[in-house]
Amino acid sequence: MIMELLQEELFQLALIAALLVGLCAPAVGTFIVQRRLSLLGDGIGHVALTGVALGFLTGTAPVLTAVIVSVLGAVAIELVRARGRTSGDVALALLFYGGIAGGVMLMGIAPGGSTTKLNSYLFGAIASVTPGDIWVIAALAAAVIAVVVIFGRELFVLCQDEEMARASGLPVRFLSLLIAVTAALTVVIAMRVVGLLLVSALMVIPVATSQQLTRGFRTTMLLAMVFGVLASVGGLLASTYSAKVPPGAAIVLLALAGFVLALGVGRFVRRGRTQESPLSERPQLHVKEVA
Repeated sequence: MIMELLQEELFQLALIAALLVGLCAPAVGTFIVQRRLSLLGDGIGHVALTGVALGFLTGTAPVLTAVIVSVLGAVAIELVRARGRTSGDVALALLFYGGIAGGVMLMGIAPGGSTTKLNSYLFGAIASVTPGDIWVIAALAAAVIAVVVIFGRELFVLCQDEEMARASGLPVRFLSLLIAVTAALTVVIAMRVVGLLLVSALMVIPVATSQQLTRGFRTTMLLAMVFGVLASVGGLLASTYSAKVPPGAAIVLLALAGFVLALGVGRFVRRGRTQESPLSERPQLHVKEVA
């Protein structure tokens, strides 16, 4: 059955899109989670909705207008947050409300605009991905991975301690904007697969799952990317075998199932490590250290 699916062009395109999203979303999400900005993807997703509607209104490609608007929105939110004029959660709330209201308004006045077209971007429509979409997604994914590879070490220092990064002479403002812009690109990449309303889940849940099993930053990122790919491909297969299963929802639910499983495994492993280190040995080590 799988071999037959691989011979179909539509499934091939959907599979490529799922793989690219599964790799990029957790990679960027690792930095976002580390900075405690897990809701950033949601805020940018709502702003991207305005970009999609703007594309329908102007008759241009919705993906390209979504890139422009989401990047501008991400830069705006980072500048507002950095200058301290309002807290991060308030700034994200402004993105939430303004973005979705602008998207609905523009879609309503756009020629030929309809709720059906809007839903395909809100909840994903991976089965309708075209070769042109794949080229755009691949280009954006390459840019995201390039940022992670080139600036990964600097971004890690920034996410660990912003003051330390500033004291080390790193361009904190530039790196913060870079994370925001990269997150915006990731949202646009994933909107055709899981939808703008669910994209943040694919950026956060695989990272949270990986954190239950490992501690190192690089290992956490790599394992999160593996979980992201498994969830994306698994959700695609589930929607392919049953037309009643929405692919975006299936991907997120599989990611959540993986988190629950990892949570149980992680607790079991930590309990085993605790039993291997008897409490009776700790006073002896403490005495030696004091002496």
